[in-house]
Amino acid sequence: MPFELGRPFGVPNDRDFQMRVLKACLGLLEADSGPALEDYPEDVPVEAHRNEDDMIGMVCEIELPPPPSDDNDLTQALLAEIDRMQPWYEMAVNQRGRTTVGLSGFSIADAARYLMDFIEDPSTPSRREDLEAGPLLKLACEDLKAYYGEAMSAQPGMSSSLAVEHWLWNETTLGRMFWKFRAANTGHPDRYTRYLAQRTLIPDRQVHHKGAPVFETDSSH
Repeated sequence: MPFELGRPFGVPNDRDFQMRVLKACLGLLEADSGPALEDYPEDVPVEAHRNEDDMIGMVCEIELPPPPSDDNDLTQALLAEIDRMQPWYEMAVNQRGRTTVGLSGFSIADAARYLMDFIEDPSTPSRREDLEAGPLLKLACEDLKAYYGEAMSAQPGMSSSLAVEHWLWNETTLGRMFWKFRAANTGHPDRYTRYLAQRTLIPDRQVHHKGAPVFETDSSH
């Protein structure tokens, strides 16, 4: 079944299809014994599904300059990129009436600065009294990914999460920063930060697509 990872109910905002999936799921509770496992009889609507080959060559209407070749220019390039994304993010929030951005408690610019500070100095301390540096960094990264993903969802023809994912990790300055963080912190002494770099920041699909090193799960996490 062509259900994208992270979209167990199929197409965003397709109420009728989602309700059918949910009812089928609840119907498993009527099984005489468990565990109950059944194939769902419908495919996700065609317009919501893309295979991995479709990730190549996606064109987005948000016109962003390519990431700078000089790493010294990444900081200003990332902040400028965030500014360019803001109108599209605001449009997406207005359309949906909600956002998933805000877990870190930072503004998006401050979340980006925290990531950049951490890349420059892996001993950068937490800026929240209730969280250590590693967990706060993860929340900052989640906010940045959500900001970009929601902004891109306002683009015509960008309903596929695979297209958005490929664009984020391969065509943006933010993606460049994430790859840079991963390369620098896979051996970080803090196990939470190390696990973030090795396993949870970048999707496995993108790691394989780029041919980047694959790390075994850190059993000490």
